[in-house]
Amino acid sequence: MNAPRMVIAQDGLPRRLFRLADFDRMVEAGVIDRDERIELVGGELIPMAAKGIPHEVLKVHLNLYLAAHLPAGWIFGQEFGWRIDDLNYLEPDFLFFPDGSDFAAIGGHAVGLAIEVSDSTLTYDRGRKARLYAEFGVVEYWAIDAIRRETLVYREPGREGYAAIRSYAADETLTALRVPGLTLRLADLP
Repeated sequence: MNAPRMVIAQDGLPRRLFRLADFDRMVEAGVIDRDERIELVGGELIPMAAKGIPHEVLKVHLNLYLAAHLPAGWIFGQEFGWRIDDLNYLEPDFLFFPDGSDFAAIGGHAVGLAIEVSDSTLTYDRGRKARLYAEFGVVEYWAIDAIRRETLVYREPGREGYAAIRSYAADETLTALRVPGLTLRLADLP
C-alpha cells in the first residue's frame, strides 16, 4: 500500500487516509467484501447504513421511470461505482452522464445530475455528501427523502457547497438543468 497519509479529524484524533488503490486491494484481499456497502470519502472508509424498505421501493420506481424518460444522448448508472479521484469512491443511487463517456474518467463537471434517495441517511446525504458533490463540480444534485417524498435540489456548486438549494414537495415538478427534457413528479410514482 502507499505510504500512510494522516489527517487530524474534527474530534482532534488522527486518521489514516486510504487511497483508492488501498481500497481496491482490501476488496481483492477479502478485507472488504465485494458486496459490502462502503464509500471512500476524503480518504476515510464510510460504512453505509442498511437500506430501508421506503428507500428500495422508491428507487425501483425511479429506475423504471428514469429509464423510460431518459433523453437521447444521456445514460445513467444506478449505484454506479464512481471513482472521482484518488481519495473518493461513491455509489450514488443515480448518476447521469453523456452517452459515450469514459466510465473510468467521469469527473464532476461531466455529471448532468446526481440523485440520492434517503431514508436512514438523509442527514448525511443533505450534508457531507452534498458538500462533496459541490466540491467536485456536480452541477445539480437531488437529495430525495424516501419517506416524505420531499426533494432538496442543489445547484450552483462551489468549494464551500451549493449556493442555490430549493425544496420541492412530492406534487411539484422537478426539472433537470443539464439533462434535457428530464422531469419528474414524485407524487406520480407508486
